[in-house]
Amino acid sequence: MTTVTRSSDLACDVLVIGSGAGGLSTAITAKKQGLDVIVVEKEEYFGGTTAFSGGVLWIPGNRHARQAGIHDTREAAIEYLRGETGAMYDEAAVDAFLDAGPRMIDFFERETSVEFLPTLYPDYHPDAPGGVDVGRSVVARPYDARALGKDIARLRPPLKTITFIGMMFNSSSADLKHFFNATKSLASAWYVTRRLASHIKELALYKRGVQITSGNALAARLAKSALELGIPIHTRTGAKELITVKGRVAGAIVIADGHEVRISARRGVVLACGGFSHDVARIAKAYPHVRRGGEHRSPVPAGNTGDGARMAERAGGRVEIRYPQPAAWMPVSRVPLKDGAYGVFPHLLDRYKPGVIGVTRRGVRFTNESNSYHDVGAAMIQACSDDKETAMWLVCDHATIRKYGLGFAKPAPLPLGPHLKSGYLHRGRTLAELAQRTGIDAAALEATVREYNRDASDGKDVAFGRGTTSFNRYLGDPAHQPNPCVAPIGDGPYYALKLVMGDLGTFDGIATNPHGQVLKGDEVIPGLYAVGNDRASVMGGNYPGAGITLGPIMTFGYLTGLHLAGRIDAREQNSELRSAA
Repeated sequence: MTTVTRSSDLACDVLVIGSGAGGLSTAITAKKQGLDVIVVEKEEYFGGTTAFSGGVLWIPGNRHARQAGIHDTREAAIEYLRGETGAMYDEAAVDAFLDAGPRMIDFFERETSVEFLPTLYPDYHPDAPGGVDVGRSVVARPYDARALGKDIARLRPPLKTITFIGMMFNSSSADLKHFFNATKSLASAWYVTRRLASHIKELALYKRGVQITSGNALAARLAKSALELGIPIHTRTGAKELITVKGRVAGAIVIADGHEVRISARRGVVLACGGFSHDVARIAKAYPHVRRGGEHRSPVPAGNTGDGARMAERAGGRVEIRYPQPAAWMPVSRVPLKDGAYGVFPHLLDRYKPGVIGVTRRGVRFTNESNSYHDVGAAMIQACSDDKETAMWLVCDHATIRKYGLGFAKPAPLPLGPHLKSGYLHRGRTLAELAQRTGIDAAALEATVREYNRDASDGKDVAFGRGTTSFNRYLGDPAHQPNPCVAPIGDGPYYALKLVMGDLGTFDGIATNPHGQVLKGDEVIPGLYAVGNDRASVMGGNYPGAGITLGPIMTFGYLTGLHLAGRIDAREQNSELRSAA
């Protein structure tokens, strides 16, 4: 691999700035079309936000669904997206996404080390017109990261707070079932013992787990594919500014080892810098709860500071701050760490479990807790619009927290004591005592629990309809009937955990056409492209289903790579959904 040094100014066809799924999918596609590609990444790791993600892609009409006999149509997908995006519906972008998505999956599975598996995820609003109960989402196949060789050290580790001592699981994998049943089944206990022993060996040899899943597996597979193709990925190499020649973006000046290096790009520069989740100035304007002075804790990599947006603006491009929700919301909790710092835990699973409710500091429920993280986040922002902080409290009884855990606090037999001592969890013998310790309105909390319990024993949530959709039920407890998401809150002691707002990435972003070309007014800026979370989302500030970030990210990365090679135009169609209609 070429090493960027002070004296080695470089030239290529395509320069990609960023190494997440958007940047690497673009780089691989362009390379496969015969172009010379260089990838630079300012952080010490490659993989971007993708490496922290669930690794799920929303691709209507994907071949895995077709092979399973699941019928879907282009018309249904369009109807669903029209309803989800409303006034933000972008016909040209949606058409490009639906047409190219299945082809993108086929291309990567045929030509690279990337592999996917079908999932059982329903759309997040499956009962909406055009919504489906299964078939549109796929997930990266688990991967042995040792295949990266020495480059395993440069793969971004998974988010620590959602691993178990660094061990990764798919939420649908057998691993989780065995770990939950380790104290109840000899077979599960033996499975867990072997899994832990293998993981400890991995830590000793590689200082990380090597059996990886989810977005970490996707990032590793993409990086392996790029490196095998001879695409250099220069980590610790950040872009300083774009090079423009006669109105065309023709490269960039990067910083490597403290020195400036000029990289010329004959076909174009691709911005794939991860969006602006950690751009303090920009989110202060774009995020409504931050404008009110509220706390925001994003679990995405700290390097996502809006570099791409700033470079695009300096080149004359525009960053659109116009969507009803500027980011993919994710309620999170702050996890105290041993060094005095805080980790961020994204609440992906606990809210769906029976016996857990969410309230504001006023002590009242405000939404269906088993809706998607984005929907709960949007409801949380609205419910707290008149409060000093945007926060919710998850509340449950002792039996529930011991069975399912709560946030970073794991279920039995792992202890709760450290989380109570650190202040992560709060406990009270009564609801009134719990309220006093958390600042929640005590009378309102007691009334809320009474009202919730009135119908919960029958599996009903009259107030918010929890557990009434296939998506709600999918992440509930299937063994708990009649409703896998609803159970009464029983005897104390009671527990509460504070959640604040976070995000999984920005929806607002750089304006582009479907090929990824950055726009200046209605005209393209020659030689400048944007992909990934740098590019304004085709979903218009909404979150229709599992994988609606990575699905479009890889699809538009694929289209951008083809466009850079001159292999695509606006007339190209031939979608699998089109042929299935």
